[in-house]
Amino acid sequence: MYIVSRPFLFKDRKKGERCFLFCLFYSERKKMIQRRRRRMVAVDKPRKILVCTVCVITLVGLLTGYVRVFPSPRASDSSDPHKLPTHHEFNYQKLSAEKKWTEEVAPPHLSKQQSSPHLPKAPVSLHKFNGASGNLDSEKLWKLPEDRDFVPCIQPSSNYTTPDKTRGYLLVRTNGDLNQMRTAICDMVAVARIINATLVVPELDKRSFWRDTSNFSDVFDEDHFINALANDVKVVKKLPKGLSSGTKIVKHFKSMSSFKYYRDVIGSLWEEYRVIRAAKSDSRLTNNNLPSDIQKLRCRACYEALRFAPQIEAMGKLLVERIRSYGRFIALHLRYEKDMLAYSGCTHGLSNAEAKELETIRDETANWKVKENDATEQRYRGQCPLTPKEVGIFLNALGFPSETPIYIAAGEIYGGVTHMANLRSRYPLLMSKENLASVAELEPFTNHSSQMAALDYIVSVESDVFIPSYSGNMAGAVEGHRRFLGHRKTISPDRRGLVHLFGLIEKGLLKEGSKLSNRIIEIHKNLQGSPRRRGGSVPGTKSMESTHSEEAFYTNPLPDCLCQRASQNVNTSIRESNRKVDRSMQN
Repeated sequence: MYIVSRPFLFKDRKKGERCFLFCLFYSERKKMIQRRRRRMVAVDKPRKILVCTVCVITLVGLLTGYVRVFPSPRASDSSDPHKLPTHHEFNYQKLSAEKKWTEEVAPPHLSKQQSSPHLPKAPVSLHKFNGASGNLDSEKLWKLPEDRDFVPCIQPSSNYTTPDKTRGYLLVRTNGDLNQMRTAICDMVAVARIINATLVVPELDKRSFWRDTSNFSDVFDEDHFINALANDVKVVKKLPKGLSSGTKIVKHFKSMSSFKYYRDVIGSLWEEYRVIRAAKSDSRLTNNNLPSDIQKLRCRACYEALRFAPQIEAMGKLLVERIRSYGRFIALHLRYEKDMLAYSGCTHGLSNAEAKELETIRDETANWKVKENDATEQRYRGQCPLTPKEVGIFLNALGFPSETPIYIAAGEIYGGVTHMANLRSRYPLLMSKENLASVAELEPFTNHSSQMAALDYIVSVESDVFIPSYSGNMAGAVEGHRRFLGHRKTISPDRRGLVHLFGLIEKGLLKEGSKLSNRIIEIHKNLQGSPRRRGGSVPGTKSMESTHSEEAFYTNPLPDCLCQRASQNVNTSIRESNRKVDRSMQN
Protein backbone atom coordinates (compact mmCIF):
# COMPACT_ATOMS: atom_id res chain seq x y z
CA MET A 1 0.00 0.00 0.00
CA TYR A 2 2.97 2.25 0.44
CA ILE A 3 3.52 2.21 -3.33
CA VAL A 4 -0.08 3.14 -3.98
CA SER A 5 -0.11 6.10 -1.65
CA ARG A 6 3.42 7.37 -2.48
CA PRO A 7 4.01 6.84 -6.25
CA PHE A 8 6.34 9.85 -6.36
CA LEU A 9 9.05 7.78 -4.68
CA PHE A 10 9.71 6.11 -8.02
CA LYS A 11 12.37 7.87 -10.07
CA ASP A 12 10.39 7.03 -13.27
CA ARG A 13 7.03 8.82 -12.79
CA LYS A 14 5.26 6.79 -15.50
CA LYS A 15 6.30 3.56 -13.87
CA GLY A 16 4.94 4.80 -10.57
CA GLU A 17 1.58 5.70 -12.10
CA ARG A 18 1.26 2.30 -13.74
CA CYS A 19 2.09 0.59 -10.47
CA PHE A 20 -0.44 2.78 -8.67
CA LEU A 21 -3.24 1.87 -11.15
CA PHE A 22 -2.41 -1.82 -10.92
CA CYS A 23 -2.56 -1.82 -7.16
CA LEU A 24 -5.84 0.11 -7.19
CA PHE A 25 -7.36 -2.41 -9.61
CA TYR A 26 -6.14 -5.32 -7.51
CA SER A 27 -7.62 -3.78 -4.37
CA GLU A 28 -11.04 -3.21 -5.95
CA ARG A 29 -11.12 -6.72 -7.43
CA LYS A 30 -10.32 -8.23 -4.05
CA LYS A 31 -13.17 -6.26 -2.46
CA MET A 32 -15.56 -7.39 -5.21
CA ILE A 33 -14.59 -11.07 -4.72
CA GLN A 34 -15.19 -10.76 -0.97
CA ARG A 35 -18.65 -9.25 -1.56
CA ARG A 36 -19.50 -12.05 -3.96
CA ARG A 37 -18.46 -14.69 -1.43
CA ARG A 38 -20.62 -13.10 1.24
CA ARG A 39 -23.61 -13.22 -1.12
CA MET A 40 -22.97 -16.91 -1.94
CA VAL A 41 -22.78 -17.79 1.75
CA ALA A 42 -26.09 -15.99 2.30
CA VAL A 43 -27.70 -18.05 -0.51
CA ASP A 44 -26.04 -21.41 0.31
CA LYS A 45 -27.08 -21.44 3.95
CA PRO A 46 -30.85 -21.87 3.37
CA ARG A 47 -30.08 -24.17 0.45
CA LYS A 48 -28.13 -26.47 2.75
CA ILE A 49 -30.89 -26.30 5.33
CA LEU A 50 -33.45 -27.26 2.66
CA VAL A 51 -31.33 -30.20 1.46
CA CYS A 52 -30.91 -31.45 5.05
CA THR A 53 -34.65 -31.17 5.63
CA VAL A 54 -35.43 -33.23 2.51
CA CYS A 55 -32.94 -35.89 3.60
CA VAL A 56 -34.46 -36.13 7.07
CA ILE A 57 -38.00 -36.47 5.65
CA THR A 58 -36.83 -39.18 3.23
CA LEU A 59 -35.09 -41.10 6.02
CA VAL A 60 -38.17 -40.93 8.23
CA GLY A 61 -40.33 -42.16 5.35
CA LEU A 62 -38.03 -45.12 4.76
CA LEU A 63 -38.04 -46.05 8.42
CA THR A 64 -41.79 -45.76 8.82
CA GLY A 65 -42.32 -47.94 5.76
CA TYR A 66 -41.92 -50.97 8.02
CA VAL A 67 -44.67 -49.91 10.42
CA ARG A 68 -47.86 -51.79 9.68
CA VAL A 69 -51.25 -50.21 9.86
CA PHE A 70 -54.57 -51.97 9.48
CA PRO A 71 -56.78 -51.67 6.45
CA SER A 72 -60.07 -49.89 6.52
CA PRO A 73 -63.05 -51.80 5.22
CA ARG A 74 -64.20 -51.22 1.68
CA ALA A 75 -67.81 -51.51 0.80
CA SER A 76 -68.61 -54.62 -1.10
CA ASP A 77 -70.50 -54.39 -4.33
CA SER A 78 -71.49 -58.03 -4.12
CA SER A 79 -75.16 -58.79 -4.49
CA ASP A 80 -74.93 -62.47 -3.55
CA PRO A 81 -78.17 -63.17 -1.63
CA HIS A 82 -76.70 -66.20 0.10
CA LYS A 83 -74.07 -64.31 2.10
CA LEU A 84 -75.08 -63.43 5.58
CA PRO A 85 -76.53 -59.94 6.28
CA THR A 86 -74.10 -57.06 6.57
CA HIS A 87 -75.73 -54.95 9.28
CA HIS A 88 -75.99 -55.30 13.03
CA GLU A 89 -77.27 -52.66 15.40
CA PHE A 90 -74.46 -53.38 17.79
CA ASN A 91 -71.64 -51.26 19.16
CA TYR A 92 -68.75 -53.33 20.44
CA GLN A 93 -65.61 -51.33 21.11
CA LYS A 94 -66.36 -49.02 18.16
CA LEU A 95 -66.70 -51.93 15.75
CA SER A 96 -70.31 -51.30 14.72
CA ALA A 97 -69.26 -50.18 11.24
CA GLU A 98 -67.58 -53.51 10.46
CA LYS A 99 -69.04 -55.56 7.61
CA LYS A 100 -70.24 -59.12 8.11
CA TRP A 101 -67.37 -61.58 8.21
CA THR A 102 -69.05 -63.93 5.74
CA GLU A 103 -68.75 -61.43 2.90
CA GLU A 104 -65.73 -61.31 0.66
CA VAL A 105 -63.04 -59.19 2.28
CA ALA A 106 -61.75 -56.50 -0.05
CA PRO A 107 -58.01 -55.81 -0.47
CA PRO A 108 -56.72 -53.71 2.43
CA HIS A 109 -56.54 -49.90 2.46
CA LEU A 110 -54.49 -47.98 4.97
CA SER A 111 -56.32 -46.55 7.96
CA LYS A 112 -55.42 -44.40 10.91
CA GLN A 113 -55.88 -47.29 13.31
CA GLN A 114 -52.80 -48.18 15.33
CA SER A 115 -51.25 -51.59 14.87
CA SER A 116 -50.97 -54.11 17.65
CA PRO A 117 -47.60 -54.11 19.41
CA HIS A 118 -47.64 -57.90 19.30
CA LEU A 119 -47.64 -58.17 15.52
CA PRO A 120 -44.46 -59.40 13.82
CA LYS A 121 -42.93 -57.20 11.15
CA ALA A 122 -43.24 -58.39 7.59
CA PRO A 123 -40.01 -59.11 5.70
CA VAL A 124 -39.01 -56.56 3.04
CA SER A 125 -39.65 -59.06 0.26
CA LEU A 126 -43.27 -59.49 1.27
CA HIS A 127 -44.38 -56.53 -0.80
CA LYS A 128 -42.87 -58.01 -3.91
CA PHE A 129 -44.45 -61.39 -3.18
CA ASN A 130 -47.94 -59.97 -2.69
CA GLY A 131 -47.77 -57.26 -5.32
CA ALA A 132 -48.53 -57.38 -9.01
CA SER A 133 -45.07 -58.60 -9.84
CA GLY A 134 -46.14 -61.13 -12.45
CA ASN A 135 -44.85 -64.02 -10.38
CA LEU A 136 -46.80 -66.86 -11.97
CA ASP A 137 -45.73 -69.43 -9.38
CA SER A 138 -47.02 -67.37 -6.46
CA GLU A 139 -50.27 -66.58 -8.29
CA LYS A 140 -50.83 -70.28 -8.88
CA LEU A 141 -50.48 -70.95 -5.15
CA TRP A 142 -53.37 -68.61 -4.37
CA LYS A 143 -55.55 -69.34 -7.41
CA LEU A 144 -59.10 -70.42 -6.60
CA PRO A 145 -60.23 -73.81 -7.86
CA GLU A 146 -62.71 -73.82 -10.74
CA ASP A 147 -66.22 -73.47 -9.28
CA ARG A 148 -67.86 -74.63 -12.56
CA ASP A 149 -70.68 -72.15 -11.94
CA PHE A 150 -72.01 -73.93 -8.87
CA VAL A 151 -74.10 -71.56 -6.76
CA PRO A 152 -76.25 -72.00 -3.63
CA CYS A 153 -79.76 -73.28 -4.28
CA ILE A 154 -81.44 -73.60 -0.90
CA GLN A 155 -84.90 -72.18 -1.46
CA PRO A 156 -87.72 -74.58 -0.57
CA SER A 157 -89.91 -76.20 -3.21
CA SER A 158 -93.32 -74.88 -4.23
CA ASN A 159 -95.19 -77.37 -2.03
CA TYR A 160 -93.21 -76.46 1.11
CA THR A 161 -95.52 -75.09 3.82
CA THR A 162 -94.93 -72.89 6.85
CA PRO A 163 -95.32 -74.55 10.27
CA ASP A 164 -98.84 -74.57 11.64
CA LYS A 165 -99.87 -75.98 14.99
CA THR A 166 -97.13 -78.24 16.30
CA ARG A 167 -97.61 -81.48 18.23
CA GLY A 168 -95.19 -80.79 21.08
CA TYR A 169 -91.82 -79.43 22.13
CA LEU A 170 -88.33 -80.71 21.32
CA LEU A 171 -85.61 -80.07 23.90
CA VAL A 172 -82.01 -80.48 22.76
CA ARG A 173 -78.86 -80.75 24.84
CA THR A 174 -75.88 -80.49 22.51
CA ASN A 175 -72.58 -82.24 23.13
CA GLY A 176 -69.01 -81.85 21.98
CA ASP A 177 -66.97 -78.94 20.71
CA LEU A 178 -68.23 -75.84 18.91
CA ASN A 179 -68.53 -77.42 15.49
CA GLN A 180 -70.14 -80.61 16.78
CA MET A 181 -72.73 -78.39 18.43
CA ARG A 182 -73.23 -76.24 15.32
CA THR A 183 -73.97 -79.16 13.01
CA ALA A 184 -76.08 -80.87 15.68
CA ILE A 185 -78.24 -77.76 16.12
CA CYS A 186 -78.85 -77.62 12.36
CA ASP A 187 -79.77 -81.31 12.31
CA MET A 188 -82.20 -80.81 15.20
CA VAL A 189 -83.87 -78.01 13.24
CA ALA A 190 -84.48 -80.57 10.48
CA VAL A 191 -85.68 -83.17 12.99
CA ALA A 192 -88.13 -80.66 14.50
CA ARG A 193 -89.53 -80.09 11.02
CA ILE A 194 -89.87 -83.83 10.36
CA ILE A 195 -91.70 -84.59 13.64
CA ASN A 196 -93.71 -81.31 13.60
CA ALA A 197 -92.24 -80.03 16.88
CA THR A 198 -91.63 -76.60 18.37
CA LEU A 199 -87.89 -76.38 18.94
CA VAL A 200 -86.72 -74.88 22.22
CA VAL A 201 -83.42 -73.00 21.78
CA PRO A 202 -80.78 -75.73 22.35
CA GLU A 203 -78.60 -75.94 25.44
CA LEU A 204 -74.86 -75.85 24.81
CA ASP A 205 -72.51 -78.46 26.25
CA LYS A 206 -71.09 -77.40 29.61
CA ARG A 207 -69.84 -80.78 30.80
CA SER A 208 -67.29 -81.87 28.22
CA PHE A 209 -63.51 -81.62 28.36
CA TRP A 210 -63.55 -77.83 27.82
CA ARG A 211 -65.94 -76.94 30.69
CA ASP A 212 -67.30 -73.92 28.81
CA THR A 213 -70.12 -72.10 30.64
CA SER A 214 -71.36 -70.24 27.53
CA ASN A 215 -75.08 -70.17 26.80
CA PHE A 216 -76.61 -70.22 23.32
CA SER A 217 -76.95 -66.42 23.22
CA ASP A 218 -73.29 -65.99 24.22
CA VAL A 219 -72.12 -67.81 21.09
CA PHE A 220 -74.94 -67.37 18.57
CA ASP A 221 -77.34 -64.61 17.58
CA GLU A 222 -80.43 -66.04 19.27
CA ASP A 223 -83.03 -63.60 17.92
CA HIS A 224 -81.78 -63.95 14.37
CA PHE A 225 -81.87 -67.74 14.70
CA ILE A 226 -85.53 -67.67 15.74
CA ASN A 227 -86.61 -65.14 13.11
CA ALA A 228 -84.68 -66.68 10.22
CA LEU A 229 -86.41 -70.05 10.73
CA ALA A 230 -89.91 -68.62 11.14
CA ASN A 231 -91.09 -70.14 7.85
CA ASP A 232 -89.51 -73.52 8.61
CA VAL A 233 -89.74 -74.38 12.29
CA LYS A 234 -91.29 -72.65 15.26
CA VAL A 235 -88.50 -71.83 17.75
CA VAL A 236 -88.99 -70.53 21.31
CA LYS A 237 -86.42 -69.45 23.89
CA LYS A 238 -87.91 -71.41 26.80
CA LEU A 239 -90.34 -74.20 27.47
CA PRO A 240 -93.74 -72.80 28.60
CA LYS A 241 -94.11 -72.71 32.39
CA GLY A 242 -97.02 -75.11 32.38
CA LEU A 243 -94.86 -77.79 30.75
CA SER A 244 -91.62 -77.23 32.64
CA SER A 245 -92.62 -79.62 35.44
CA GLY A 246 -94.74 -81.89 33.30
CA THR A 247 -93.99 -85.37 32.03
CA LYS A 248 -91.33 -85.56 29.39
CA ILE A 249 -89.41 -88.37 27.80
CA VAL A 250 -85.64 -88.42 27.43
CA LYS A 251 -84.87 -90.17 24.18
CA HIS A 252 -81.53 -91.30 22.79
CA PHE A 253 -82.01 -90.78 19.07
CA LYS A 254 -80.30 -93.46 17.03
CA SER A 255 -77.12 -92.39 15.31
CA MET A 256 -77.33 -91.47 11.60
CA SER A 257 -81.07 -92.08 11.47
CA SER A 258 -83.36 -91.75 8.47
CA PHE A 259 -86.39 -89.62 7.69
CA LYS A 260 -88.65 -92.62 8.28
CA TYR A 261 -87.19 -93.28 11.75
CA TYR A 262 -87.99 -89.77 12.94
CA ARG A 263 -91.38 -89.58 11.24
CA ASP A 264 -92.63 -92.97 12.46
CA VAL A 265 -90.70 -93.93 15.61
CA ILE A 266 -90.03 -90.56 17.24
CA GLY A 267 -93.22 -89.00 15.85
CA SER A 268 -95.32 -91.70 17.54
CA LEU A 269 -94.17 -90.47 20.97
CA TRP A 270 -96.51 -87.47 20.67
CA GLU A 271 -99.38 -89.80 21.47
CA GLU A 272 -98.15 -89.97 25.09
CA TYR A 273 -95.86 -86.97 25.62
CA ARG A 274 -95.92 -83.24 25.01
CA VAL A 275 -92.15 -82.83 25.48
CA ILE A 276 -89.31 -84.91 24.01
CA ARG A 277 -85.73 -84.34 25.16
CA ALA A 278 -82.91 -85.46 22.88
CA ALA A 279 -80.22 -86.90 25.16
CA LYS A 280 -77.52 -86.48 22.49
CA SER A 281 -77.62 -84.52 19.28
CA ASP A 282 -74.42 -85.06 17.29
CA SER A 283 -74.56 -87.26 14.18
CA ARG A 284 -78.22 -88.17 14.71
CA LEU A 285 -79.34 -87.55 11.12
CA THR A 286 -78.10 -89.41 8.07
CA ASN A 287 -76.10 -87.59 5.41
CA ASN A 288 -77.97 -88.87 2.37
CA ASN A 289 -81.35 -90.15 1.16
CA LEU A 290 -83.38 -87.39 2.78
CA PRO A 291 -86.11 -85.32 1.06
CA SER A 292 -84.71 -82.39 -0.86
CA ASP A 293 -86.55 -79.81 1.27
CA ILE A 294 -85.06 -81.29 4.45
CA GLN A 295 -81.53 -81.11 3.02
CA LYS A 296 -82.04 -77.51 1.95
CA LEU A 297 -83.41 -76.67 5.39
CA ARG A 298 -80.20 -78.02 6.95
CA CYS A 299 -78.21 -75.61 4.76
CA ARG A 300 -80.48 -72.65 5.53
CA ALA A 301 -80.08 -73.38 9.22
CA CYS A 302 -76.29 -73.73 9.00
CA TYR A 303 -75.34 -70.97 6.59
CA GLU A 304 -78.09 -68.40 7.14
CA ALA A 305 -79.88 -68.83 10.47
CA LEU A 306 -77.06 -69.95 12.79
CA ARG A 307 -74.68 -67.01 12.79
CA PHE A 308 -72.43 -65.99 15.65
CA ALA A 309 -73.29 -63.42 18.29
CA PRO A 310 -72.66 -59.81 17.18
CA GLN A 311 -69.65 -59.28 19.45
CA ILE A 312 -67.98 -62.44 18.13
CA GLU A 313 -68.62 -61.53 14.50
CA ALA A 314 -67.25 -58.02 15.03
CA MET A 315 -64.04 -59.26 16.64
CA GLY A 316 -63.62 -62.00 14.04
CA LYS A 317 -63.96 -59.47 11.23
CA LEU A 318 -61.38 -57.25 12.90
CA LEU A 319 -58.91 -60.14 13.12
CA VAL A 320 -59.40 -60.81 9.41
CA GLU A 321 -58.68 -57.20 8.50
CA ARG A 322 -55.59 -57.07 10.68
CA ILE A 323 -53.96 -60.14 9.19
CA ARG A 324 -54.96 -59.02 5.69
CA SER A 325 -52.76 -55.97 6.17
CA TYR A 326 -49.90 -58.45 5.65
CA GLY A 327 -51.33 -59.62 2.33
CA ARG A 328 -52.89 -62.91 1.29
CA PHE A 329 -52.75 -65.46 4.08
CA ILE A 330 -53.19 -69.10 5.01
CA ALA A 331 -55.45 -70.18 7.87
CA LEU A 332 -53.82 -73.27 9.35
CA HIS A 333 -56.05 -75.37 11.57
CA LEU A 334 -53.17 -76.82 13.55
CA ARG A 335 -54.94 -79.51 15.54
CA TYR A 336 -52.00 -80.16 17.86
CA GLU A 337 -53.73 -79.39 21.13
CA LYS A 338 -53.69 -81.46 24.29
CA ASP A 339 -57.28 -82.72 23.99
CA MET A 340 -56.82 -83.87 20.38
CA LEU A 341 -53.58 -85.71 21.04
CA ALA A 342 -54.98 -87.31 24.19
CA TYR A 343 -58.18 -88.40 22.44
CA SER A 344 -56.43 -89.84 19.39
CA GLY A 345 -53.53 -91.41 21.30
CA CYS A 346 -51.03 -89.92 18.82
CA THR A 347 -47.59 -89.44 20.37
CA HIS A 348 -45.16 -89.13 17.44
CA GLY A 349 -42.50 -86.54 18.19
CA LEU A 350 -43.42 -86.25 21.89
CA SER A 351 -41.23 -86.99 24.88
CA ASN A 352 -41.98 -89.95 27.16
CA ALA A 353 -43.26 -87.59 29.85
CA GLU A 354 -45.63 -85.89 27.37
CA ALA A 355 -46.92 -89.23 26.07
CA LYS A 356 -47.56 -90.39 29.65
CA GLU A 357 -49.48 -87.20 30.46
CA LEU A 358 -51.75 -87.69 27.44
CA GLU A 359 -52.36 -91.32 28.35
CA THR A 360 -53.46 -90.26 31.83
CA ILE A 361 -55.91 -87.70 30.39
CA ARG A 362 -57.38 -90.30 28.05
CA ASP A 363 -57.86 -92.80 30.88
CA GLU A 364 -59.50 -90.23 33.16
CA THR A 365 -61.94 -88.83 30.58
CA ALA A 366 -65.01 -90.99 31.08
CA ASN A 367 -66.83 -90.39 27.79
CA TRP A 368 -63.80 -91.27 25.65
CA LYS A 369 -64.47 -94.93 24.96
CA VAL A 370 -61.19 -95.92 23.29
CA LYS A 371 -58.50 -96.17 25.96
CA GLU A 372 -55.82 -98.24 24.22
CA ASN A 373 -54.27 -97.04 20.98
CA ASP A 374 -51.28 -98.12 18.92
CA ALA A 375 -49.79 -94.70 18.19
CA THR A 376 -47.57 -95.95 15.35
CA GLU A 377 -50.38 -97.80 13.63
CA GLN A 378 -52.69 -94.79 14.03
CA ARG A 379 -50.10 -92.56 12.43
CA TYR A 380 -49.44 -94.78 9.39
CA ARG A 381 -53.18 -95.12 8.77
CA GLY A 382 -53.30 -91.33 8.49
CA GLN A 383 -55.40 -91.00 11.65
CA CYS A 384 -53.09 -88.61 13.51
CA PRO A 385 -52.81 -84.84 13.06
CA LEU A 386 -49.67 -83.64 11.33
CA THR A 387 -47.05 -82.27 13.72
CA PRO A 388 -46.04 -78.59 13.41
CA LYS A 389 -42.71 -79.68 11.91
CA GLU A 390 -44.47 -81.84 9.32
CA VAL A 391 -46.78 -78.96 8.43
CA GLY A 392 -43.71 -76.79 7.78
CA ILE A 393 -42.23 -79.39 5.43
CA PHE A 394 -45.62 -79.73 3.69
CA LEU A 395 -46.08 -75.98 3.11
CA ASN A 396 -42.52 -75.60 1.87
CA ALA A 397 -42.94 -78.49 -0.55
CA LEU A 398 -46.13 -76.93 -1.94
CA GLY A 399 -44.09 -73.81 -2.72
CA PHE A 400 -45.30 -71.28 -0.16
CA PRO A 401 -42.38 -68.92 0.56
CA SER A 402 -41.15 -68.20 4.06
CA GLU A 403 -42.74 -64.72 4.13
CA THR A 404 -46.28 -66.15 3.81
CA PRO A 405 -48.55 -64.87 6.62
CA ILE A 406 -50.09 -67.83 8.48
CA TYR A 407 -52.96 -67.63 10.97
CA ILE A 408 -52.87 -70.45 13.53
CA ALA A 409 -56.51 -71.42 14.06
CA ALA A 410 -56.16 -73.44 17.22
CA GLY A 411 -56.09 -73.37 20.97
CA GLU A 412 -52.90 -73.74 22.96
CA ILE A 413 -50.41 -75.88 21.02
CA TYR A 414 -49.18 -78.79 23.09
CA GLY A 415 -45.53 -78.33 24.01
CA GLY A 416 -45.68 -74.65 23.07
CA VAL A 417 -42.45 -73.09 21.85
CA THR A 418 -40.60 -76.42 21.71
CA HIS A 419 -42.91 -78.05 19.19
CA MET A 420 -43.48 -74.84 17.22
CA ALA A 421 -39.80 -73.97 16.80
CA ASN A 422 -39.25 -75.76 13.48
CA LEU A 423 -42.41 -74.37 11.88
CA ARG A 424 -41.61 -70.85 13.08
CA SER A 425 -38.06 -71.06 11.71
CA ARG A 426 -39.54 -71.82 8.28
CA TYR A 427 -42.46 -69.36 8.51
CA PRO A 428 -41.77 -66.51 10.94
CA LEU A 429 -45.06 -64.71 10.18
CA LEU A 430 -47.12 -67.01 12.41
CA MET A 431 -50.08 -65.17 13.91
CA SER A 432 -53.03 -65.97 16.11
CA LYS A 433 -55.90 -64.14 17.78
CA GLU A 434 -53.64 -63.65 20.81
CA ASN A 435 -51.11 -61.48 18.94
CA LEU A 436 -53.52 -59.88 16.47
CA ALA A 437 -55.65 -58.49 19.29
CA SER A 438 -54.84 -56.97 22.65
CA VAL A 439 -55.55 -58.66 25.97
CA ALA A 440 -58.36 -56.17 26.58
CA GLU A 441 -59.98 -56.92 23.19
CA LEU A 442 -59.95 -60.67 23.81
CA GLU A 443 -60.94 -60.47 27.48
CA PRO A 444 -64.72 -60.98 26.85
CA PHE A 445 -64.00 -64.29 25.07
CA THR A 446 -61.14 -65.64 27.18
CA ASN A 447 -61.91 -68.77 29.24
CA HIS A 448 -64.76 -69.63 26.86
CA SER A 449 -63.48 -72.25 24.44
CA SER A 450 -66.54 -72.10 22.17
CA GLN A 451 -66.28 -68.34 21.74
CA MET A 452 -62.54 -68.48 21.08
CA ALA A 453 -63.11 -71.30 18.57
CA ALA A 454 -65.75 -69.15 16.86
CA LEU A 455 -63.13 -66.46 16.23
CA ASP A 456 -60.87 -69.06 14.60
CA TYR A 457 -63.81 -70.30 12.53
CA ILE A 458 -64.49 -66.81 11.16
CA VAL A 459 -60.86 -66.19 10.16
CA SER A 460 -60.61 -69.68 8.63
CA VAL A 461 -63.70 -69.21 6.45
CA GLU A 462 -62.38 -65.85 5.21
CA SER A 463 -58.77 -66.92 4.56
CA ASP A 464 -57.28 -67.08 1.08
CA VAL A 465 -56.22 -70.68 1.65
CA PHE A 466 -57.43 -72.99 4.40
CA ILE A 467 -55.31 -75.98 5.43
CA PRO A 468 -56.33 -78.35 8.25
CA SER A 469 -53.69 -80.58 9.78
CA TYR A 470 -56.42 -83.05 10.76
CA SER A 471 -59.86 -83.87 9.32
CA GLY A 472 -61.86 -83.23 12.48
CA ASN A 473 -65.09 -81.39 13.19
CA MET A 474 -63.82 -77.88 12.52
CA ALA A 475 -61.93 -78.88 9.39
CA GLY A 476 -65.07 -80.39 7.89
CA ALA A 477 -67.34 -77.52 8.93
CA VAL A 478 -65.02 -74.85 7.53
CA GLU A 479 -64.44 -76.76 4.30
CA GLY A 480 -68.18 -77.13 3.74
CA HIS A 481 -68.83 -73.45 4.48
CA ARG A 482 -66.08 -72.41 2.05
CA ARG A 483 -67.57 -74.68 -0.62
CA PHE A 484 -70.98 -73.08 -0.07
CA LEU A 485 -69.52 -69.57 -0.41
CA GLY A 486 -67.92 -70.26 -3.77
CA HIS A 487 -65.47 -73.16 -3.45
CA ARG A 488 -62.71 -71.16 -1.81
CA LYS A 489 -59.34 -72.88 -1.86
CA THR A 490 -59.01 -75.59 0.79
CA ILE A 491 -55.99 -77.88 0.67
CA SER A 492 -56.70 -81.16 2.47
CA PRO A 493 -53.43 -82.94 3.32
CA ASP A 494 -53.28 -86.62 2.41
CA ARG A 495 -51.90 -87.59 5.81
CA ARG A 496 -51.43 -91.23 4.95
CA GLY A 497 -49.36 -90.43 1.88
CA LEU A 498 -47.44 -87.68 3.68
CA VAL A 499 -46.51 -89.86 6.65
CA HIS A 500 -44.93 -92.35 4.25
CA LEU A 501 -42.80 -89.56 2.73
CA PHE A 502 -41.90 -88.12 6.13
CA GLY A 503 -40.80 -91.59 7.22
CA LEU A 504 -38.40 -91.75 4.27
CA ILE A 505 -36.97 -88.36 5.29
CA GLU A 506 -36.43 -89.53 8.87
CA LYS A 507 -34.62 -92.64 7.60
CA GLY A 508 -32.38 -90.53 5.35
CA LEU A 509 -33.80 -92.09 2.17
CA LEU A 510 -35.33 -88.85 0.90
CA LYS A 511 -34.32 -85.21 1.28
CA GLU A 512 -36.30 -82.01 1.13
CA GLY A 513 -36.02 -80.53 -2.33
CA SER A 514 -37.51 -80.70 -5.79
CA LYS A 515 -38.11 -84.47 -5.71
CA LEU A 516 -40.15 -84.30 -2.49
CA SER A 517 -41.92 -81.16 -3.69
CA ASN A 518 -42.97 -82.74 -6.99
CA ARG A 519 -44.38 -85.79 -5.22
CA ILE A 520 -46.36 -83.76 -2.68
CA ILE A 521 -47.73 -81.40 -5.34
CA GLU A 522 -48.80 -84.37 -7.47
CA ILE A 523 -50.57 -86.03 -4.52
CA HIS A 524 -52.54 -82.87 -3.73
CA LYS A 525 -53.41 -81.52 -7.17
CA ASN A 526 -57.01 -82.77 -6.77
CA LEU A 527 -57.36 -82.01 -3.06
CA GLN A 528 -57.85 -78.24 -3.23
CA GLY A 529 -61.59 -77.72 -2.75
CA SER A 530 -62.88 -77.92 -6.32
CA PRO A 531 -66.56 -78.92 -6.83
CA ARG A 532 -67.45 -82.58 -6.55
CA ARG A 533 -70.40 -84.60 -5.34
CA ARG A 534 -70.40 -85.68 -1.72
CA GLY A 535 -68.70 -89.02 -1.22
CA GLY A 536 -70.80 -92.07 -0.38
CA SER A 537 -70.01 -95.01 1.83
CA VAL A 538 -66.82 -97.01 1.50
CA PRO A 539 -67.34 -100.08 -0.72
CA GLY A 540 -67.55 -103.33 1.22
CA THR A 541 -68.98 -101.82 4.40
CA LYS A 542 -72.43 -102.78 5.68
CA SER A 543 -75.34 -101.20 7.57
CA MET A 544 -74.27 -98.73 10.27
CA GLU A 545 -70.58 -99.02 9.40
CA SER A 546 -71.44 -98.06 5.85
CA THR A 547 -73.41 -95.00 6.98
CA HIS A 548 -70.58 -93.80 9.21
CA SER A 549 -68.08 -94.11 6.34
CA GLU A 550 -69.98 -91.56 4.24
CA GLU A 551 -68.64 -88.05 3.76
CA ALA A 552 -70.36 -85.68 6.19
CA PHE A 553 -73.20 -83.57 4.82
CA TYR A 554 -71.76 -80.31 6.20
CA THR A 555 -68.31 -81.05 4.75
CA ASN A 556 -69.70 -81.03 1.22
CA PRO A 557 -73.28 -79.79 0.64
CA LEU A 558 -73.17 -80.66 -3.07
CA PRO A 559 -75.51 -81.58 -4.75
CA ASP A 560 -78.28 -80.85 -2.23
CA CYS A 561 -77.52 -77.16 -1.66
CA LEU A 562 -75.38 -76.25 -4.68
CA CYS A 563 -76.62 -76.26 -8.27
CA GLN A 564 -74.78 -75.67 -11.53
CA ARG A 565 -76.03 -72.40 -12.94
CA ALA A 566 -74.82 -72.92 -16.50
CA SER A 567 -76.19 -76.40 -17.07
CA GLN A 568 -79.96 -76.69 -17.15
CA ASN A 569 -79.63 -80.39 -17.86
CA VAL A 570 -77.71 -80.96 -14.63
CA ASN A 571 -80.26 -78.97 -12.62
CA THR A 572 -83.11 -80.90 -14.20
CA SER A 573 -81.52 -84.25 -13.43
CA ILE A 574 -80.81 -83.16 -9.84
CA ARG A 575 -84.42 -82.06 -9.37
CA GLU A 576 -85.72 -85.30 -10.89
CA SER A 577 -83.46 -87.32 -8.60
CA ASN A 578 -84.65 -85.35 -5.59
CA ARG A 579 -88.29 -85.98 -6.48
CA LYS A 580 -87.64 -89.73 -6.61
CA VAL A 581 -85.97 -89.58 -3.18
CA ASP A 582 -88.88 -87.55 -1.80
CA ARG A 583 -91.42 -90.07 -3.05
CA SER A 584 -89.48 -92.97 -1.61
CA MET A 585 -89.27 -91.19 1.75
CA GLN A 586 -93.02 -90.88 1.91
CA ASN A 587 -93.45 -94.65 1.65
